[in-house]
Amino acid sequence: MIGLLFKHKDAFATDKEPLGSIIGHEVDIILNVEKPYPPLLKRPDYLAIPRAGEALKVHIEEFIDLGVLRKVGHNEQVEVTASVIKTWNNGKSRMVVDFRALNTYTIPVRYPIPRIH
Repeated sequence: MIGLLFKHKDAFATDKEPLGSIIGHEVDIILNVEKPYPPLLKRPDYLAIPRAGEALKVHIEEFIDLGVLRKVGHNEQVEVTASVIKTWNNGKSRMVVDFRALNTYTIPVRYPIPRIH
């Protein structure tokens, strides 16, 4: 088992690659609605306090640096569900995205486990 894990060590997250490094695998999300998307999918962020807004910017920049998110032009319309900042007592925070609205319009995949060859 250890040999198998070591053989595929590049697939696991590290400090430098916190999301792993599986190359060439993409997930297609198929929706059962067309643009323009329903208002349910276009909700504002829950920014109750300014500190949450600052934390959200930090997390978004981190995801842009990792290549998970991309910046869009000012004329490009973005449909996204609401993001929430969860903060712990030690001052650390994480971004949580509410995908419940998106899930209502997503066609489920029969076999959701990816098959990477």
